[in-house]
Amino acid sequence: MRLDLVTLVVAEYDPAVVFFTEVLGFALVEDTPSRTDDGRPKRWVVVRPPAGGTGLLLARADGEHQAGAVGDQTHGRVGFFLRVDDFDAHYRRMVAAGVEFVRPPRTEPHGRVAVFRDIAGNLWDLLGPA
Repeated sequence: MRLDLVTLVVAEYDPAVVFFTEVLGFALVEDTPSRTDDGRPKRWVVVRPPAGGTGLLLARADGEHQAGAVGDQTHGRVGFFLRVDDFDAHYRRMVAAGVEFVRPPRTEPHGRVAVFRDIAGNLWDLLGPA
């Protein structure tokens, strides 16, 4: 058993795909036309870290209620955790790409950590070895 996907509600598909693939280095593994329950067009868009593992289903907000979740899926808490082997290289690359870091790198007992916002505004930990 494994956790395959986690839904991330986004404002629009294409900017989210660019952020996750070009900025964070995820792989776009699926982008398939689909339909909502009432027949409107949507897309099934999945990105995964290059080493595999749990992917993100990038779901465009459908309606005002879902739009309210964009950028606030965990109500201001860090809700996503990106572990990397070379913390400093990833941090520098992300800063150069314009990623907003809301807390600078620090060392904790569990390793290096810095908090950043994704394209929607959700908070993530960038995690690396101590």
